[in-house]
Amino acid sequence: MSFNAKERMLRRAAADVAPGMTVNLGIGLPTQVLAHLDPALPVCVHSENGIVGAGPVAPAGSEERTLIDSGGAYLSRVPGTSFCDSSVSFAIVRSGRLDLTLLGAFQVAANGDLANWRIPGKQAPGVGGAIELAQKARRVAVIMTHVDRTGASKIVEACTLPLTARGHVSRIYTDLAVIDVTPAGLALVEVAEGVTPDDVVARTAAPLAVPSGELPRF
Repeated sequence: MSFNAKERMLRRAAADVAPGMTVNLGIGLPTQVLAHLDPALPVCVHSENGIVGAGPVAPAGSEERTLIDSGGAYLSRVPGTSFCDSSVSFAIVRSGRLDLTLLGAFQVAANGDLANWRIPGKQAPGVGGAIELAQKARRVAVIMTHVDRTGASKIVEACTLPLTARGHVSRIYTDLAVIDVTPAGLALVEVAEGVTPDDVVARTAAPLAVPSGELPRF
């Protein structure tokens, strides 16, 4: 994935974060969406390790050594930033107060199943907060590369990896496209610049509905 493709994908995911939302950004690509949110946007960024209302990643040289997100990045404070212990932070998650969580994934199935915590045969630290974020947030979206390092599609008819949650993903952002998970299956919504719907279909290992006419680009 090129730098430009990655940045376009991050910007596109950030564009769906609406004013007033409480949002959790998962480890990996999702945390990088924070850099593409307008600092003036009235949104509450939650980190499950106990930050509510987090600010952007801290500029080099101004880091607070004890102020990190769940992925270890140094964050900054903004007016209203607050801190809590893990029990309160996860109570926020479990009680359904998150409007949106953006998560990374190894696989997403056509019915919205999510596999994002373990590849058999490889060491994994544990499922962490992903299982509760994926099951309890009001809206679950995934941001990931469309294919893995071997070229295999990460959007599949049925997940073959251990599941994190069943049927909770509603939207997928990749370097090629934006795809919605609907009751009728996967639907292509937008394509990246320089990408055609046929390109997306060819790299998707699940049936994908393509609307007629010109699709929006990002």
